[in-house]
Amino acid sequence: MLSRKEEIERSIITKFRKEIWRLFTKAIRDYQLIQEGDKVAVCISGGKDSMLLAKCLEELKKHGKVKFDLCYIVMNPGYRPEILKQILENATILGIDIQIFKSDIFHVVDKQVSSPCYLCARMRRGFLYARAQELGCNKIALGHHFDDVIETILLSIFYGGEYKSMPPKLKSTNFKNMELIRPLYLIREDSIIKWAKYNQLTFINCACKFTDSSKVDSKRLEMKNLIHQLESKNPNIGANIFKSSENVNIETLLGMKKDGKKYSFLDNYDR
Repeated sequence: MLSRKEEIERSIITKFRKEIWRLFTKAIRDYQLIQEGDKVAVCISGGKDSMLLAKCLEELKKHGKVKFDLCYIVMNPGYRPEILKQILENATILGIDIQIFKSDIFHVVDKQVSSPCYLCARMRRGFLYARAQELGCNKIALGHHFDDVIETILLSIFYGGEYKSMPPKLKSTNFKNMELIRPLYLIREDSIIKWAKYNQLTFINCACKFTDSSKVDSKRLEMKNLIHQLESKNPNIGANIFKSSENVNIETLLGMKKDGKKYSFLDNYDR
């Protein structure tokens, strides 16, 4: 008789093998996210994505050929007691040995009039890098998934006036020898939601008070809804948006940026 924890773990590699496990291991392999001897800090927000990430990496550590270490960190930016309680309860159900550390991010962001979500994300990452480095880690793992990637591409076009994606891994410019990885990169959000429902798990959403106020930046939700609307007519829309970042035809672009420098198509037009 399997325990609930064991049933949840088993569901990842059996029931959701095609939608989750295979895509997780493909991202690890194709983007070379884990190397021998790595120590990875799995950054857990308490949401469905980061909790699934923790379990997938745990399974990879148990059964994979590459030897690496994991630690699970939860930053408390000022959560309400009931939110923190739910995170702890889910960690117990899933058997995740989390380490909680405090920050004052919510207090700082509360004073921000514009772009609170952007500031919160930037500050969170800095705190997570610093904590991971203190623990002797060389990488932090975040729970961004396929839908986060394609939403980011559309956001950059519609609201940033540029083409920018979310890479599967990124070297830190502020923390020496530290790297960010996104192992859920190829997994659709709908698959994660189905996994949570199948296992009767309830996770927190964003616990910031801006989520329940008119101040919240709803542009990402707007992109999410747009993609769902388009996919209802053409199921390949999401995949095509994703592929566009792999198939950029530089010869047709008016300009590009590299290492902070802008280039025009006219620079090499007559050569």
